[in-house]
Amino acid sequence: MDTSRSYLEPSSFSKKMAAAIIIVYAVITLIPISWMVMTSFKNVDSAISYPPEVLFEPSLEGYVNLFTNRSRQSQEYLDSLPPPKNWYEELVRSREMVITGPSKFLGRYSNSMIIGFGSTFASVFLGALAAYAFSRFRVPLKDDLLFFILSTRMFPPIAVAVPIFIMYRKLGLGDTHLGMIILYTVVNLSLAVWLLKGFMDEIPKEYEEAAMIDGYSRLQAFFKVVLPQAMTGIAATAIFCMIFSWNEYAFAVLLTQFNAQTAPPFIPTIIGEGGLDWPAIGAGTTLFLLPVMIFTIILRKHLLRGITFGAVRK
Repeated sequence: MDTSRSYLEPSSFSKKMAAAIIIVYAVITLIPISWMVMTSFKNVDSAISYPPEVLFEPSLEGYVNLFTNRSRQSQEYLDSLPPPKNWYEELVRSREMVITGPSKFLGRYSNSMIIGFGSTFASVFLGALAAYAFSRFRVPLKDDLLFFILSTRMFPPIAVAVPIFIMYRKLGLGDTHLGMIILYTVVNLSLAVWLLKGFMDEIPKEYEEAAMIDGYSRLQAFFKVVLPQAMTGIAATAIFCMIFSWNEYAFAVLLTQFNAQTAPPFIPTIIGEGGLDWPAIGAGTTLFLLPVMIFTIILRKHLLRGITFGAVRK
């Protein structure tokens, strides 16, 4: 009997306790998200009711308010209008308002898509090149350079907000997609280099050496041999970079106003009749969550290895 194996094997009670802790943690974590989604399907009265309503009649008022601009009108003016053409006009009329045009949410949402995915691609691509160089070549002062790259993550990005604001204003990069992509790429680059270097170190050099013997150049060997082998690390790194770029708020507030403003600073500014329109904010936050959640689910198989790479080595 292998006593060492049985000693290291967790007991049935330990497994049940671990499962219970994970379930409780998952439930607690999902409560704010579930409440946000529920709020998006409430009407304004249900969203601000006290005590909070758990059981309610679902409504799409929040989504209608999110995508439209409305104005309050007198009952005499509403009676003079033709009948509503569709269900959402009827919903707005029931609040004694009329739709005056589309809101700015779609534009802000598309800005988030362009800046988020653009900076993620740039961070992973440049990070892969730098990580390959650090992993394969004799770079002078390599350890010092790696520490310097890591040190850029040792202070909050907002600490350099004022110098960046002044620099962007001089260069004309303020409130532009290019400026935000460059900024988020620079912030994410240190994370990408350090994560991907660990994966590059795990790939045997013999693979690319064999490819170069067969006639591949160094660059061809990198793209056709090394990158496919490092796809696990690339996927995990892309998830982390995307989450930062997608949720970043401080730089977006400071450096954008109209053309390149993303959804995070726009959603809290949604105003209703008596203040914040909580169903519309819940609807905007729910829709904002979907792209990064889908992106993470698609690459979820690589996420655990991306977090734990190098933890166990044979």
